[in-house]
Amino acid sequence: MNALIKYQGRVFIVVSVALMVSVALGLNLADERYIPVIGALVVLLGMPHGAFDVVYAQRLLVLKTWRHWSLFVLGYVSLALAVIGLWWLAPTVFLVGFLLMSAYHFADDLPQGVRFLSRLAYGGSSIVLPALLHSAELTRLLGWVAGGPSALWVVPLLQQLAGIWLVITLCLVVMEAWHHPAAALELGALTTISVLAPPLVAFTVFFCLMHSPRHLLRTLAAVSIVERTRAVWLAVGPTVLTFVVLGLGVYVFRDEPLSARVMQLVFVSLAALTLPHMLLLNRVGRLAVYK
Repeated sequence: MNALIKYQGRVFIVVSVALMVSVALGLNLADERYIPVIGALVVLLGMPHGAFDVVYAQRLLVLKTWRHWSLFVLGYVSLALAVIGLWWLAPTVFLVGFLLMSAYHFADDLPQGVRFLSRLAYGGSSIVLPALLHSAELTRLLGWVAGGPSALWVVPLLQQLAGIWLVITLCLVVMEAWHHPAAALELGALTTISVLAPPLVAFTVFFCLMHSPRHLLRTLAAVSIVERTRAVWLAVGPTVLTFVVLGLGVYVFRDEPLSARVMQLVFVSLAALTLPHMLLLNRVGRLAVYK
């Protein structure tokens, strides 16, 4: 499994290089027509890694009966609905909280032994660095998710951080190259696409080819070979349910602009699922998965 994780990291680096070549050749990857496709990719390749929470829950909480499972699902869904309620009532607080939670969560992608500052830089790169060259596009995207006023408050803050964040991150890439060359390359690849590529495309490549598969592979590495098949089947239900909910959302709001609605549905759903996902992983104590 460790070999697969290394291979997955290399795939992310190669695709990041290909993305940079495409940007250099002038391919218009920011075209709104790609947004429904990008949304589908995030759901199809990204959401399943959160569905593996049932594996951790079963281990940690010893879920054996329908009553145990019902209480777990009720708690998980209640937390997700609370996030959606926050989005509805206080979109700026929601947006800031979502970005901070995401940065904290993404930082765990890098292996142990990598310095804390490198993890911090990595976790925030896909969030902070797009504001350096793509502030207008980032404002539009975040506005679709949480409303224009929230985006106009958050993006200037990210712009102020972006320059110094880039300098510090590049220094950390050089420092990590001596002891953790693979992590340095991953951090360098993420930094490059976050700065140069359109924000939504850069995030999709990172989320679908780095964060989600790495988490999934580490989860499978933490269970026995016999348990892996069962773990996959346990993850099918939540994944299908997510598709159904998003599909219903698209149908209900079918008369509104598709790009804005897809962005809102996908990223509000991600935010809603991130909170219980993170709380569960922290309760697990990252087990052997992050060792």
